[in-house]
Amino acid sequence: MTDRVRDAMVSDPPLLDGGASAQQAGEALGRPEVRALFVCDDGRLLGVVTRKTLVREVVAAGLDPRSTELRGIAEPPHHTIGSDVPLDEAFRFLEEQDLERVPVVENGRLVGVLSRAVLQRRLAEDEPPADLED
Repeated sequence: MTDRVRDAMVSDPPLLDGGASAQQAGEALGRPEVRALFVCDDGRLLGVVTRKTLVREVVAAGLDPRSTELRGIAEPPHHTIGSDVPLDEAFRFLEEQDLERVPVVENGRLVGVLSRAVLQRRLAEDEPPADLED
């Protein structure tokens, strides 16, 4: 059986509700391991917020981070992928689109995130060893 995106995705990506404030996003993004936050309303993916988003949409615009809701500044995702896509197809997609990670959705709901680095490791583990007699 072919492995699918659901088998390699991170199933609990960093996310905040659309009604959360830009200040809350800034606090979460202050942790070095968090590069992006997914913004959802009732599980439905609205978009992504990064440090750059906060600088451009809040700081540079002179908005109050305590009262600016994420649903108003989240950038809609350019790409998403389904959880049932075969891993080799998902890898080609990430390579073609030059993506480091992509949100995984089922019926518009965020269920995880697929990272190119994790996917590369996963595919390398699944490859049989090269024949040494060549």
